[in-house]
Amino acid sequence: MTRQRAINIQRRRLLQGIEQAQASRRSVLAGAAGLALAGLLSACGTKGSSAGPTAALTPATDLSDSEAVVNWANWTLYLDYDDKAKHYPTLERFMRESGLKATYVEDIDSNDSYYGKVQAQLAAGQDIGQDLMVFSDWMAERVIRQGYAQELDHANIPNIKNLLPALRDVRFDPGRKKSLTWQSGYTGLVWNKEAFPKGLRNVEDLWDPALKGRIFVLDEMRDTMPMLMLDDGVDIAGAWGQDEYGRSLEVLDRNIRNGQIRQVKGNSYKQDLISGDAIAGLCYSGDITQLNFEEGGKWEFVLPERGGLLWSDNFQVPMGSPHKKNAEKLMDFYYQPDVAAEVAAYVNYLCPVLGAQQEMENFDPELVEDPLIFPSEEFLSNTSSERELSVEEETDFQNQFQEVIGV
Repeated sequence: MTRQRAINIQRRRLLQGIEQAQASRRSVLAGAAGLALAGLLSACGTKGSSAGPTAALTPATDLSDSEAVVNWANWTLYLDYDDKAKHYPTLERFMRESGLKATYVEDIDSNDSYYGKVQAQLAAGQDIGQDLMVFSDWMAERVIRQGYAQELDHANIPNIKNLLPALRDVRFDPGRKKSLTWQSGYTGLVWNKEAFPKGLRNVEDLWDPALKGRIFVLDEMRDTMPMLMLDDGVDIAGAWGQDEYGRSLEVLDRNIRNGQIRQVKGNSYKQDLISGDAIAGLCYSGDITQLNFEEGGKWEFVLPERGGLLWSDNFQVPMGSPHKKNAEKLMDFYYQPDVAAEVAAYVNYLCPVLGAQQEMENFDPELVEDPLIFPSEEFLSNTSSERELSVEEETDFQNQFQEVIGV
């Protein structure tokens, strides 16, 4: 059986669970049912940051014409990978076609942890060793606000014309001058089908005594807290505040203190699922299909009946990067529809590139109508994104969250 065929089998099982979750949506999300993809994607993750701009930084001298290299830091399981050849096929193609040497590292476990690792260098305008980094919308906004990202030259990225219209003029980066979408995705629920056969329908099901000490939640405040608020019936795109946030924070605090939650994790939660130390939790949509292929189809992913979270991750070039033009060449390469389709078939996240769905017909017809990659308005009606937070709110809510999780 080919790798892609095995993935497709797992995806059909996964989508059956999603369809069951959609069948009984909570009324709080009814107002979102008519929202188009444009409205949701342009809103998702565009929150205020916890810090204002720093002193103006000067972009590093671009050495791209003399140094044929580009370095890229990304999240785990976020680029097509050939297990037998032990390389990334599209990245190999990029190097052949561009003549550049691309170094790729899976260094990002969460927005906060990676930002904390490189923040001092970013603030000083120093080279962090990466010409491209990938942050979620809210952290990308912080990086832009603080002056840590170089302005992109769209003349070097002609395939930017293929970016979905909904993503071309987001609130945190009008005109996409300092960021470009890599992928979008969903936050939902996962469980081990063998260890917990009755499964999950909503976040509150994680508090089942049978799961005590065997679940995880995400260490991203903007993943875990919106999911808890959705579970509490809060319209996270609406006019909620400290009262609603506080109620959900109490739920999180209680379940950490009583031992129900084993750990608060970044992307490394996958290792806990593989080891069996955790059997359920909050997760990112694309991870589970890949884990099922690699580890034997043990897990199920669903969007909760009360709603899942929609988000986007973005390319950015740090101010200290000495290879901006080369980074722009790489971004341009991944905005080709055929390349985007090949990546999407592996990572299983929402594809931001126009024409990729048509290319998928040639690449893998079974994925053409896959809502995790090319969602319909109906599918998106069971997702939401958090309203914009002010700088003060973001700082206050983040501090409360970190105090509860012990950071």
